[in-house]
Amino acid sequence: MTEEKKVVGLLTEIKTLLSQNKRVMNVDDLVAYTGLSKSKIYKLTSLRLIPMGENVHVRQKFFDKEAIDAWLLGKPDLSDEFLEQKFNEQLLKRKRV
Repeated sequence: MTEEKKVVGLLTEIKTLLSQNKRVMNVDDLVAYTGLSKSKIYKLTSLRLIPMGENVHVRQKFFDKEAIDAWLLGKPDLSDEFLEQKFNEQLLKRKRV
């Protein structure tokens, strides 16, 4: 049984490494690639603070790996305080309209 667990662990690791070589990622791929939580990624997408695909005919979110790499290298502010501030600013803009 221990040998089986090792094999399953190695296969899982290989699967993760292969998914990181994809050019276009979905939310689950992005979670594995960046280490960010799904919740944080969804907050960033709703505030449009993360580069993502703009196809209005596709409901699922997709992300270009190169754009994500450039965004991450730009040292984005991912703190909860910053995200809450941006969310509140967006709410105020919507109230005014």
